[in-house]
Amino acid sequence: MAPMDSDVLIIGAGAGGAAAAWRLVNHGFSVTCLERGEWVNPQASPALDDDWEVIRQRSWNPNPNRRKGPADDPVDDAESEIKPLYFNGVGGSTVLWSCHFPRFHPSDFRTHTLDSTGDDWPISYDDLAPYYDLNETMMGVAGLPGNPAYPPMSARRQAPAGLSPGARRIAEAFNRAGVSWWPGDIAINTSSAGQGQGICNNCGPCELHCPRRAKSATDLNYWPAAIDKGARLVTGARVTDILTTPNGTVRGAVWLDREGRELAAHAPVVILAANGIGTPRFLLNAPGAAAVNRSGLVGRRLMLHPFARVTGLFDEPMDGHRGIAAGTLVSHHFYETDTDRGFRRGVKMQALGTHGPALTALGSLGRRAPWGRGHHAAFAQMFGRAYSLSICAEDAPDPENRITLSDSLTGSDGLPAARMVYKIPAEAKQALDFGRDRAREILALAGAQSFIEMETIPEAGFHLMGTARMGLDRETSVLDEWCEAHDLPGFFVTDGSAFVTGAAANPTNTLQALALRAADRIATTRSRRTA
Repeated sequence: MAPMDSDVLIIGAGAGGAAAAWRLVNHGFSVTCLERGEWVNPQASPALDDDWEVIRQRSWNPNPNRRKGPADDPVDDAESEIKPLYFNGVGGSTVLWSCHFPRFHPSDFRTHTLDSTGDDWPISYDDLAPYYDLNETMMGVAGLPGNPAYPPMSARRQAPAGLSPGARRIAEAFNRAGVSWWPGDIAINTSSAGQGQGICNNCGPCELHCPRRAKSATDLNYWPAAIDKGARLVTGARVTDILTTPNGTVRGAVWLDREGRELAAHAPVVILAANGIGTPRFLLNAPGAAAVNRSGLVGRRLMLHPFARVTGLFDEPMDGHRGIAAGTLVSHHFYETDTDRGFRRGVKMQALGTHGPALTALGSLGRRAPWGRGHHAAFAQMFGRAYSLSICAEDAPDPENRITLSDSLTGSDGLPAARMVYKIPAEAKQALDFGRDRAREILALAGAQSFIEMETIPEAGFHLMGTARMGLDRETSVLDEWCEAHDLPGFFVTDGSAFVTGAAANPTNTLQALALRAADRIATTRSRRTA
């Protein structure tokens, strides 16, 4: 048996890859994971640096085109209204995320039946419910059971995060307006710690790796446990192709090590978990994976969750730059379809903190503090006396929104880079307009004297979905209901690419639940060869 032989080979050590690896080794399978990036030491986080905001705009920027790290490839995004945001490394984008951790609604799996938009998923909310429970335990979710927007669910491991002064004002305004809200589920340690992690001290820079390890990420919550059970994680490994048998089944992958040497890893099952951009880019470049794209849908139906933001400027301090930035207070009041609004599906609203002094002055809220006369007064109001509501809209899958291969850019592996084509759908724009109107009303009730509006946020492409969709019909989908490729047996995808629709809720909990479910499917239908 060659050193790189295993029962299952996983490509990508982010949210979906980590969950699948942990589940499979606990079923007794041998697992190897190839990750192009490296481990990230939380103590190296710029959150500890006085200039953390400047560093975040450079070497820790969530946009790979700006970050330009050793593991990053360029993305040709000139034709995309929303820019790509993700991280390459152990933990994937959970290293840089804000940790809001909702489930999808039951209706999100049936949008065609209920609202004549998108397509129904080949699975239901109930199919994922036990995997949501398991994943929320592993990720250490803090929250409050009983949210009326959802069916009953298991108790949270920790109490919800406290509300900042600004979030409390917004909660009171929601109450006066008769708009329902709830403490959000977040993957942050609010009251207890485990697996070597600390408790949140409300320091603020949540969209960086947390030096206290209070913010959950799969390099902390899944990988140590998976490695303890025998999973093998190889970093600095760039996978370039899939190996197949003469019978058309998968048998492993070809990869490049840090020195550029070409190597092979063998396994009868391969899981690709490279995010909604990396997965289609790989599949479109890899000759051995050509069968996966028999339907022609790989890369098509890209969804990104268009976001808008309305910031209220108040006469009193809001302390928006302190504490957990997002997810502590969420409203699903406008989430489901209401035909009187003139568009289908809905929006999620959440209270959103502001930023530190540098980003605030540079216009992160949608308005720069002017230079010269008036600078200090304008800056003081935006920095100390502002609080926001964000609006997340569901964007229906459109085949013209897509990932293809660039004609002009290449990756460090010598292969064409991803080309990103995305235009915000008309109904999503209507939903954002509606959400901004409601946000102004709520912020005015909270006491805001004026507003700064961002109709859409260009740097918001964290939620990469739909580019290798699931379905029962191999002519209209890439994967089956278990995330296995219709036309390449043994090949699975466990990232947001598998999504049929995008909902209006953050996708990480759902994509990890899909990964855990796919791992159980592998465990019940495949034999252990090398364990």
